[in-house]
Amino acid sequence: MVCIPCIVIPVLLWVYKRFLEPFIYPLISPFISRFWRSAVTETPQKPCADECNGAANGSTAHAPKTVADKKAD
Repeated sequence: MVCIPCIVIPVLLWVYKRFLEPFIYPLISPFISRFWRSAVTETPQKPCADECNGAANGSTAHAPKTVADKKAD
């Protein structure tokens, strides 16, 4: 037996994507693009200082290397 939300939610999503989105999206897309553009431009990228050591972009070439202690049994 399948639960009711497992049937209803996909059907409602299909109805929205198929019939409602073509009418609703053109109305809300200017607002979405305005908020998206302002959110992207309001967060400037600051240059990395000494505390980053190149680890911010995945490079750890300048980071100090540490050796993990092995458990001696």
